[in-house]
Amino acid sequence: METVRVLAPSGMLGAGWDHATVERGIALGADVISIDGGSTDSGPYYLGAATAKTTAKAVARDLRSLFTAAAGAGIPVIVGSCGTSGTDAGVDWVAGIAAGVLAEEGLDMKVARIYSEQNTSDLKEYLDAGRVHPLPPLGELDAETLESCTHVVGAMGHEPIVEALRAGAQVVLAGRATDTAVAAAYPLMKGMPAGPTWHAAKIIECGGQCTSNPRAGGVLATIDAHGFTIEPLDPAVSCTPISVAAHMLYESVNPFEMREPAGTLDVRDARYTAVDDRIVRVEGSEFHVAEQYTIKLEGARITGYETMSFSAVRDPVILAGIDAWAELMRTIITQRVGQTLGLTDDEYAFDLRLYGHNAVLDDLEPESGPPREVGVMLLVNAPDQTTATAVAKVANPVMLHLPTPGMDYLPSLAFPFSPAEIERGAAYEFVLNHVVDCADPAELFRTEPGEKTHA
Repeated sequence: METVRVLAPSGMLGAGWDHATVERGIALGADVISIDGGSTDSGPYYLGAATAKTTAKAVARDLRSLFTAAAGAGIPVIVGSCGTSGTDAGVDWVAGIAAGVLAEEGLDMKVARIYSEQNTSDLKEYLDAGRVHPLPPLGELDAETLESCTHVVGAMGHEPIVEALRAGAQVVLAGRATDTAVAAAYPLMKGMPAGPTWHAAKIIECGGQCTSNPRAGGVLATIDAHGFTIEPLDPAVSCTPISVAAHMLYESVNPFEMREPAGTLDVRDARYTAVDDRIVRVEGSEFHVAEQYTIKLEGARITGYETMSFSAVRDPVILAGIDAWAELMRTIITQRVGQTLGLTDDEYAFDLRLYGHNAVLDDLEPESGPPREVGVMLLVNAPDQTTATAVAKVANPVMLHLPTPGMDYLPSLAFPFSPAEIERGAAYEFVLNHVVDCADPAELFRTEPGEKTHA
């Protein structure tokens, strides 16, 4: 093939789009549809609990749009990081939704599943062999940390996806994958050069984010032997050299480089040129193959159980000295928890955040005047849910009536809901930011080629 056209309808499956934009991509000659199904952006819960961020109906709506368009055009659909974090449960969850959509639409498509969840016993063998290495800022991995994870996934490159496509898959549902591997797989399989392919994949990973209106739909990347072009799928939207080049700043440590399992994309010599007022041409991208192929690991573990409470302050006397008042609240909560529950500081933790004052920037907040109103969020973490809720309940009257030292009256603040305490369940943290040396790009992954579906 002299060119390969990749249709990226959105930055994430379940986000939604106007089906007309997908139809336009098909009319422009799309050869493949690729979309990311997840991310670590929303925090460790979704990996730790193996739970999807999106709702099933939103995923079904989007898959229906993609499957009907792809089946009509005879092109494949690739979904990466299924179920948000790419766990095995996430892949099966999306696969179940996909099966329902295909049956409802009477479509006959072969669906492959690629699993990326890792067995910690197997990973300990890699660890013992010295084949696991840390990425900054983490240090060396130990077996105890590995065993503490509730779920561990490996971020696959393009190779397992290519294998599934070559085996005849018309729909590929992949576990955790790099955002770019999902879009790069088909062009690389068809012989497109690595430099332009990986660069194009990076630019279109978030759909229309590289356009003048990210809410208006996705983009079409046309890759050839010398470079690629990017065109928005909405005729009223445009790409510019700046909007395209700027996406290399997105989620990148270095705006000129991006590491993939197989090597490093280098865009230092890339040239961005406006073809017209909507389309951008990019040439000069290079890809440097790494001496060692590596797969990045992601893992999350439980850090405790959380209970949250929230009150609102409008009293101008409190707001004039909000920082001192908050410090007083911290002191009193700590004292009362010790007196009432007999807990020491190392048996629980709590965070007090002042929304409307400095909850977002903390000490970096440039505004110095008193806020007009503040939402006070108490977040308690303890080894079990009962203890976390007990601490929040001890804090309840303090969050409702705490006066400043100079007040001659008892203020009444406001809880927005009743009961005031919300049990959030298990809290998680990311603990793995490591890579595994692999001799075979597919050795950490398992593929079920699947059968064609029948109405």
